[in-house]
Amino acid sequence: MGYDAEREIFSRFLRESGKHRSTPERFAILEAVLQTQGHFDAEGLYYRMIADGAKVSKATVYNTLELLQAAGLVSKYRFAEKTSRYEKAFGRPHHHHMVCLSCGEIIEFVNEKLERIQEEVSSARGFRGQSYSLQIFGTCVKCTKT
Repeated sequence: MGYDAEREIFSRFLRESGKHRSTPERFAILEAVLQTQGHFDAEGLYYRMIADGAKVSKATVYNTLELLQAAGLVSKYRFAEKTSRYEKAFGRPHHHHMVCLSCGEIIEFVNEKLERIQEEVSSARGFRGQSYSLQIFGTCVKCTKT
C-alpha cells in the first residue's frame, strides 16, 4: 500500500538492533500506524486493531510503538493529559503543536523562525540538538467564540 520505505526502515532497525525480532505482529502494528491520520494513543490503536481482527497484545502495541519511535517512524508527545500520543513522523516536516485546553483540538504548525532559533541557541552553547518540540496550550478560536 505504498509504505515500502517505512517497512524497510523498520526492518533495518530491528535487524541492526540485534535484540528485537522481526515479527508479523510488529509489522501489522506498523501498518495500522501508517494508516492512521493525525494523533493517536496506544490504547485506541490496540482496540482498533482488535476490532479489525488483528491478533496482537496490548503490550506488543506499546512496545512496538516505542521501537517505531526509536526508528524515527513515529513521534511521541505528552499533551496536557496522562496518555502519550503518537503520530507518523517519517516524511513529514518538523512541526509544533497548539493544544486547546477546552476541546482538546491539536493544531499543527511549522515556523522557520523557531527552527533558526533552535539552531542558534544550540550552536551558541556547543550543543548538538537532535530534536525539539514546542507545545502551546490555550484556547482555540472555536472555543474562544463560545
